Amino acid sequence: MASVALTTTDFAETVNRDGIVLVDFWAAWCGPCRAFAPVYEKASEQHPDIAFGKVDTEAEPTLAAAAQIRSIPTLMAFRDGMLVFAQPGALPTAGLEELIRAVRDLDMNEVRAQAGV
Repeated sequence: MASVALTTTDFAETVNRDGIVLVDFWAAWCGPCRAFAPVYEKASEQHPDIAFGKVDTEAEPTLAAAAQIRSIPTLMAFRDGMLVFAQPGALPTAGLEELIRAVRDLDMNEVRAQAGV
């Protein structure tokens, strides 16, 4: 499954669903964003059970501000509607795969308990 563009209209609905959702905040003028894009797209094809979204920070400045994006690319990972990872910087293929494994391996009952949910 390829990544999909997210906007203010569908962002909350997408990240609040059950399962894993990765979101790449990017811009066309950003060199590291362009370098990370093929890595992200390849992962989206290799992990069809994960939703891969992309937010163009130039087209969606309100969404980028609400997500407190200060540097791009920024990758966020949500699981079962909870933000479990957020970090700026492009990841290599191995790093993205490691992140995916870590998010899959989370004990969500423990995460919710730590978050007081």
